[in-house]
Amino acid sequence: MTDSSELEPGRPGPVPARSGHHNLDPHLDRYAARTAGMTASEIRALFAVASRPEVVSLAGGMPNLAALPLDSLSTQMAELIAEEGLVALQYGSAHGVPALREQICEIMAMEGISAHPDDVVVTVGSQMGLDMVTRLFCDPGDVVIAEGPSYVGALGSFAAYQAQVVHVAMDENGLDPAGLTEALVQAEKQGKRVKFLYTIPNFHNPAGVTLAVQRRAEILEICARHGVLVVEDNPYGLLGFDGQIYPALRASDPDNVVYLGSFSKTFASGLRVGWVLAPHAVKEKLVLAAESATLCPPTLNQLVVSRYLATHDWKGQIKTFRENYRERRDAIIGALEQHMPAGCSWTKPDGGFYVWVTVPEGVDTKAMLPRAVTARVAYASGTGFYADGFGSRQMRLSYCYPTPERIREGVRRLAGVLESEMDLVRTFGNVTARAVQGPQSPSPDTA
Repeated sequence: MTDSSELEPGRPGPVPARSGHHNLDPHLDRYAARTAGMTASEIRALFAVASRPEVVSLAGGMPNLAALPLDSLSTQMAELIAEEGLVALQYGSAHGVPALREQICEIMAMEGISAHPDDVVVTVGSQMGLDMVTRLFCDPGDVVIAEGPSYVGALGSFAAYQAQVVHVAMDENGLDPAGLTEALVQAEKQGKRVKFLYTIPNFHNPAGVTLAVQRRAEILEICARHGVLVVEDNPYGLLGFDGQIYPALRASDPDNVVYLGSFSKTFASGLRVGWVLAPHAVKEKLVLAAESATLCPPTLNQLVVSRYLATHDWKGQIKTFRENYRERRDAIIGALEQHMPAGCSWTKPDGGFYVWVTVPEGVDTKAMLPRAVTARVAYASGTGFYADGFGSRQMRLSYCYPTPERIREGVRRLAGVLESEMDLVRTFGNVTARAVQGPQSPSPDTA
């Protein structure tokens, strides 16, 4: 047996532990500095328990796919392989399948966007698009403006590229223009470089609110005046419960807005097909970034989506999704009104997947989460949706996946846990969970 003092010349020895520490990870000293802020989503550690059938999960943003025409889709996929298998199973272009890019332009036209297929880059879900945009524009220390709260996956990408996130508050009409102006002015005074505004204008994740139409031009004008790009993330735009489709920010300012879209919420999330519509010069760099990240998006998945759009009543399918989600939204709002204790408030979304709940002073939703899972209900605590550890009094409830009956039961259980938590606060005072350092990495349960 040979100890470390007898290693052969030139043979690498073990990585020494940092002074005073025993490292369980022998690679700890090799990681890039940017990994220091990477933390797993709060729910992920509890997900093995939360995913049990007896637990009502109001945490994840999984679409309800039960309404899809699975028999027809299975036949379609078999035909696709038989007829186009040599193309579908081969490498493709990093730019994306041309026919699908043309169809994407037709979809965006419903939001007032006039686009050329050459300026569309197909991605492996819109998360990849967001990551590439951040990679292209953000150097370490650059500032990204984002709504507070904001999407977990966006915050994770910004942290991975060591960008600083400055949150701007929202109200029932979405992003506050005055708050945006103040944030930009303060950044300029401090000599910081603001690269872009990241916004989810329609049926916001996690807040559930929509940017008022009259504010949209004002937001664009503010960003243009300060020389700031706008990144518009719009996965829920076609899922308004009354059928209303809001005008995209990109429609009004094509030269200063990068638009992110996805089929995950309107067709099938497992196919992981999204896209980026960007100004032409930006598009060229996005294609290069896509080549280095994935070489090319899966051709098979793109052709499945393209054939679905060409042969199915996809607009009727979206209408069915809207009706299903509206029924679930009504179930969760009714249950909150019936069961939640005094001092709670929540948003009432007009589309999308989420309700944002604020609980009484003194209750920490992150600290309460394990007790909620013990009571067989799960949610996403608010701290994961802020880059600065804020949000301990908030939680995101997702109503898209469970049945209305399960939603009502889940809210009933959650209200009981919250009542007990409020009793503890009244008896022992506030107990705050240790703040998470840095934003959390995204996962399907926090999408």
